[in-house]
Amino acid sequence: MTNWLPNLSAGSGPLYARLADQIEHDIEAGVLAGGAKLPPQRNLAYDIGVTIGTVSRAYALVRERGLISGEVGRGTYVLPREQNEHPLPPSEGQPFAGTRSMIIEPGKQRMDSTAAPDVGQAEAIRSLTAGILDEHPTEIASYTRTLPPSWFQAGCDWLAQSGWRPEPENIVPTLGGHAGILAVIAAMTLPGDRVAYEALTYSHVARSATVIGRRSVAVAIDAFGMVPEDFERVCAQQHPKLAFLVPSLHNPTLAIMPEERRRAIVEIARRHNVWLIEDNIYGALLGETPVLVAALAPERTFLIGSLSKSVAAGVRGGWIACPPHYASRVLIAHKMITGGMPFLLGELAARLVISGEGAAIHRRVAEEIRAREALARAAFAGQEFISRPDTPFLWLKLPDPWLASTFKNAAAEEGILIDDEDEFKVERSGPALHRVRVAFTVPNARARVAEAFSTLKGLLDNPICGFDNYS
Repeated sequence: MTNWLPNLSAGSGPLYARLADQIEHDIEAGVLAGGAKLPPQRNLAYDIGVTIGTVSRAYALVRERGLISGEVGRGTYVLPREQNEHPLPPSEGQPFAGTRSMIIEPGKQRMDSTAAPDVGQAEAIRSLTAGILDEHPTEIASYTRTLPPSWFQAGCDWLAQSGWRPEPENIVPTLGGHAGILAVIAAMTLPGDRVAYEALTYSHVARSATVIGRRSVAVAIDAFGMVPEDFERVCAQQHPKLAFLVPSLHNPTLAIMPEERRRAIVEIARRHNVWLIEDNIYGALLGETPVLVAALAPERTFLIGSLSKSVAAGVRGGWIACPPHYASRVLIAHKMITGGMPFLLGELAARLVISGEGAAIHRRVAEEIRAREALARAAFAGQEFISRPDTPFLWLKLPDPWLASTFKNAAAEEGILIDDEDEFKVERSGPALHRVRVAFTVPNARARVAEAFSTLKGLLDNPICGFDNYS
């Protein structure tokens, strides 16, 4: 029997949950090795001064996490941890990189990016940049110590939606949406804390959070986004500190969460004291959306927006609307992670919004997306896919016998880069969907987009040949 006593002095929440977390921590740290027998519940309850019911609930929770096994009359044992028989050397593999190659070969057509299409942004950006250089030469040459009020005003203007508008004191300007999301995670959680994500999502966030020591938990999704019942289960069993969700134009499924479900998610988060990050970067492309989660729960929701999908990704302009009194904390985390906002980019993003140039570009971007989406609908007629006129990608179901990774490789052999379903999975487990995401905004000319669609359609129409060649 293991001579083990947990330390329950740290952490927060119910005693049984803290005990379960400590058992999991010690299993992961090797303190409790595979095959070790945990103390009998009555003995442990006596030793640490709690009720036997507390210990029983903790053991049950750890059992649900798949870490221990118990049998009446034999006791409770730590399950052996799976070992990789052929581990990669430290220099090999890319544990945080996802399925995309980090080095893009010249000549490849990028249909794995949803950045705003080129609609002549350069002219407006050139004019605004020249004005900044003329008016603020000293700020360009130095570090940004003070953020101008216009940067916060621009954030209010850009994030306002569906009758809701944040206050300037709650705004944090960021180097794009991704940096803003990571800043919130860093500010509101500690290493070892869990962050909940939709089972399919913009998983670069989950991988980035893993780099800074946060643990990922997947929540089931359906045609309308995150499933409230599974979110409730995850909150009760895993106790995430924060949940990241994309309720408007979900990436990659294009789901739009109805208001009733948004309210359900908010109520669950309140009951379990979970912070929320609402990624509305794609939502900005919609003309009308359901009420923002930030409007339903302003006391716990961080709303993320940026210019990347609707104006210009290269500007790296973004903003966070924080719950009251948390903007300073997130601003500091953002500076620690990114090094701080460069004046030129922060001022350019603000001027694009306040001058109205950003809105004008947005209208042209939306028109271009609609035209390209129409090409996609025509090209893939007869195939099963999900698409919307205001969204820069489609979610394509592959016919037999194509596998997602096989089709992605076949497309790459034809010079076209797309994303398979694994790029969006938070966890490796889960059913195979046999889907790929095809984006269509980065190639400059519509003619090239149409050619790429034709090539992909040709692969779909000849699955046996493609499967044989690229499996």
